[in-house]
Amino acid sequence: VQLQASGGGLVQAGGSLRLSCAASGRTMRNYVLGWFRQAPGKEREGLSCIDISDGNTYYAASVRGRFTISADKAKNTVYLTMNSLKPVDTAVYYCATTPLIGLDVTLYKHWGQGTQVTVSS
Repeated sequence: VQLQASGGGLVQAGGSLRLSCAASGRTMRNYVLGWFRQAPGKEREGLSCIDISDGNTYYAASVRGRFTISADKAKNTVYLTMNSLKPVDTAVYYCATTPLIGLDVTLYKHWGQGTQVTVSS
């Protein structure tokens, strides 16, 4: 599977962005797609994931209530809608797939190239 993340950019604090992760090379069926981010000098952090087969979602506490994950099976695309962005949300955002729902980065095998999100104060 190949993953292409897009939608990053520069936004002011309090603003919103929607990231997209387009999957190719396989039909979206029974797998989980997760969003992660990595800020300079920090470890990669799991944000949210969605089980493509049943739509179950999971969010990290740091983004719950501000970020929303969704999937469009027809477009083989998963979105991460980010609201009320803060400067601490500045990072490179990645999408990845795994067979099991959860945000353990070690369980994710296929990764997209990342998209930069910068939130100015």
